This record gives sequence, C-alpha cells and structure tokens, in this order.
Amino acid sequence: MGSFKITGGHKLKGELIPQGAKNEALQILSAVLLTADEVIIHNIPDIRDVNKLIELLSDLGVKVNKLSSEGSWTFKADDLDLDFLNSKAFRQKGSALRGSIMIIGPLLTRFGKGYIPSPGGDKIGRRRLDTHFIGFEKLGAKFEFLKDENFYKVKADKLTGSYILLEEASVTGTANIAMAASMAKGTTTIYNAACEPYVQQLCRMMVSMGAKVSGIGSNLLVIEGVETLSGCEHTLLPDMIEVGSFMALAALTESEITIKGAGIKNLGLIPLTFEKLGMSFIIKNDDIFIPSQRHYEIESFIDGSMLTIADAPWPGLTPDLLSVILVMATQAKGNVLIHQKMFESRLFFVDNLIDMGAQIILCDPHRATIMGLDRRMPLRGIQMTSPDIRAGVSLLIAALSAQGSSTIHNIEQIDRGYQNIEKRLNALGADIERI
Repeated sequence: MGSFKITGGHKLKGELIPQGAKNEALQILSAVLLTADEVIIHNIPDIRDVNKLIELLSDLGVKVNKLSSEGSWTFKADDLDLDFLNSKAFRQKGSALRGSIMIIGPLLTRFGKGYIPSPGGDKIGRRRLDTHFIGFEKLGAKFEFLKDENFYKVKADKLTGSYILLEEASVTGTANIAMAASMAKGTTTIYNAACEPYVQQLCRMMVSMGAKVSGIGSNLLVIEGVETLSGCEHTLLPDMIEVGSFMALAALTESEITIKGAGIKNLGLIPLTFEKLGMSFIIKNDDIFIPSQRHYEIESFIDGSMLTIADAPWPGLTPDLLSVILVMATQAKGNVLIHQKMFESRLFFVDNLIDMGAQIILCDPHRATIMGLDRRMPLRGIQMTSPDIRAGVSLLIAALSAQGSSTIHNIEQIDRGYQNIEKRLNALGADIERI
C-alpha cells in the first residue's frame, strides 16, 4: 500500500491542464466493442481504473496500440476471444473494476451475450446494477444471476427496441442500455435518461460510428437500431471533477492557479457553486484564472437561511465534487450544509477533517454541516487513510493547506482517478512525497 507524505502550508502558483474525463473514458473505451473496425481515442488519462479497463479489453482480444502522442490509442475488436468471459482471470480482473459493467451492453448487442463478475470500485454505499439489467431485459435479453459465484449473465438471440422508463437517471445505466439499443431491431426510447456530458459524448461517438440517436443532451433518448457500426475517432472532454478539485485546492491553499482548457461549456453548475462559496475567479476563453484569495465568504439564501449544496442528476451538481467542496468550506467564512443524496457512505471521511481541526457536524450518513473557520484556526497535519477516489483527493487538498506534515495511506484510491497528481502539483510548489 502506497502513501503520500505532505508538508502543508505552501501557496501554489502556475498552470494546470486537466486530464481527460475518467467517467467518460470508461464508457468510450467499452464502446470500441461495438465495431470490428479501428477506433482512435484521444486524451485518455493515464490512471489506474482506465488502464485496468484497457488491459481487460486487451485480454478479451481487442488489438490495443498506444500512439506516439500522449493519451492517444487505437483499438480494434475484430477477433475477440469470448471464451475469456468464462475464465478465472476475467472474474478476477472484472471484479476489481467498477467500470467493467460497461462492456456488457456492447457485447450483448453485437454477440448476443455479456457476462460480468460483481464489479468493484469505491466503497461509498449501495450502487445498484438493477437499472442496467432491467433495461437489457426490456430489450429482450434473458438475465441470470449466479449468486454463489457473484456472476451476472445476459443473453439474447436478437435484441428488439422497446420503451424504457428508467427508475433512476443512472449515467452508466443509460450508457449501457444505449449501447445495447444501438444495434437492436427497431426503435428504443429511453425516458428519464441521464444526460451528463459523458453520456452526450458517448451518444455523439455512436452517431459518428453510424448509430441513429436523437435527443442527445435531454432526458429522452430515441435510438433507432442499425445493422452494424463502423470505426471512428473521438476525443475525451477535460475532466470536470479534476477542474473542480483544482478550484477547491486554489481556494483552500490561497494559491494563484490557471486551469487551462477547462471545458467551460461542459461544467454546468460547477462555476456557480464555487461562486456561492465566495470564490473569485476569471473565465477567459476556455481557461479559469484563480487569484490568491485570503478570505472567501459563503452566501446565504435570500431569506438569510444557511446555504445548502446538494448533488442532483445533470444539469444539477455532480456528486463527485461534494467531497472537495466540503473540504474547501472548512476555511470559508460562514456555514453550509452539504447534502450528499446519492451515496450513504461518502461523507464518513469527515472524521479525518475533524481530527485536523475542522468544525463539522455529521448530521446523518447523507448530510454534514460545516462551520467555516475563516482561516482563524488552520487545519493541522495528521495520518489518515483514503477510503475512495474523491475523498482521497479531498484529504490531499486538506493536507496541502494544513500546518505541519500529513500522511495519507491507500493512495492507490487517488491513483484510480488522478493522473500523476503529486508530480503536477509539486511543479507548482507543493511538497508531496510518494512513499
């Protein structure tokens, strides 16, 4: 298990370029299975979860080639080894990656079957797979769960388009069902579909491959099935979660940072949310300039009541940013209630922040009230363990602002979602050592 040793209290200065979007990458990489033709993908982040999925695709028989330009790869799924799906190696590797669930839709629509072991990922609460499999059943697939083996199977001689009303606007569920519907016979309507930029990007990629998809960007997707899909070239968006993490980092450490190529038009409510927390920044073209800021004051609602920041389906605020927003609020002026609606274990990392001197009341598994200290009492360095990707980077941001030295264990969680994070921040003046 690796660790970071951080000496806090340094102000950072310089430019950061966000990596390609992790959540988009897991969907786009799975979509290469939809065609036997070559697919070229640019701006793929070099992170553990993405690399694991690329390795899994390679083991499945996809011809994978890394190009000379950074983050660019080619994939060709013209000779797959479907027997690998029944192997012990597949069960081990698939269960270690949450994103492995995304390969089922493409395999089902192209080959009539898709298998997956119970996927891994963050331990942040219940993350149901029902939406995926109910959608596949609506398209005509037969679902089987081997409980003793913790193994899922779906099979279909031919998928048929259907009207599907999703119980929840699941991003991965929408993407998986959309891929399965792309070559189903007839028309599929997905209502209450997730419409995050990641899903929009996947749909645009499928259109470039020859799929017929309308309603992109809305919660009503209509997909008319086609016989086959062809190859394409696709570029991933900048990672909005990393952009938000860098904004919170700049505020908490009083740093002057420019985020280059932030993908402004795809950030949704993220800039407005940071404005509500009192943060100053300037948007110029596609860059965000954040000046060094000693104080930032949290807004109240019009009637004077305490601000609440909550996650919601897109275009609401992404739940992946609530952890870093919570950390940023610890040194703001004013109070805020953070309401994490989606996952019931994601706020438990606040015990570490309380040990660092933050004033936080964990109301219940979904809500925490933060009393901003306005820098009157700086956080102090401690030893802690990263429980998941987003909490891990939040603790890293807290440690960078704290007085003294901190150690974060289990940084493999951070590596799952953030590319060379210590090298990039050290280049701006941070003091992070990987041990």
